[in-house]
Amino acid sequence: MPQGSLEVFLASAKGLEDTDFLFKMDPYVILTCRTQEQKSSVASGSEPVWNENFIFNVSEGAEELKLKIMDSDIGNDDFVGEAEICLKSVLREGRIPPTAYNIVKNKEFCGEIKVGLTFNPEERSPRDYDDRDEYSRGWKESSHSDRDRISRRDDSSRGRRHSPERERDYRGRDSDEDGRRGGRRRHSSDED
Repeated sequence: MPQGSLEVFLASAKGLEDTDFLFKMDPYVILTCRTQEQKSSVASGSEPVWNENFIFNVSEGAEELKLKIMDSDIGNDDFVGEAEICLKSVLREGRIPPTAYNIVKNKEFCGEIKVGLTFNPEERSPRDYDDRDEYSRGWKESSHSDRDRISRRDDSSRGRRHSPERERDYRGRDSDEDGRRGGRRRHSSDED
């Protein structure tokens, strides 16, 4: 299954059953894709217009988008109905223009909701995998150098010192027999 983002355009609804007796209904929609949930603004009347966009991350197992229409009330909100949209066609085609879907309550039709869908696949290149390999190699190399550094620290803590000759070598200089420092050693053919 492809991974990417799903853009949902919540356009409008019509034919909703008004659950309020004294006032106009105030519908809103709870959109759910797997474990992600988003909520629209509250509209007014039985033919609300939202014109809102929502974005969901789509990954393995995302098969449907659920739309739960609620009526905002003081105290408890009333359930108006729900619609379920199968995502297979939008994942395959990339885009579905705003389309009317049936709203159902207790297995009975109670209006329709208009929704547009766009799927933007996540682009993955072979380089994405190489980066992970470089990261793991860098991690391994770093742990080796840490071990070497710890080993050197342990040697110095045990009182091991470099010989004076080695110290001179590290500085890149040698001493001749007279104590003069120079770039070359004294040879037997040299004059005194």
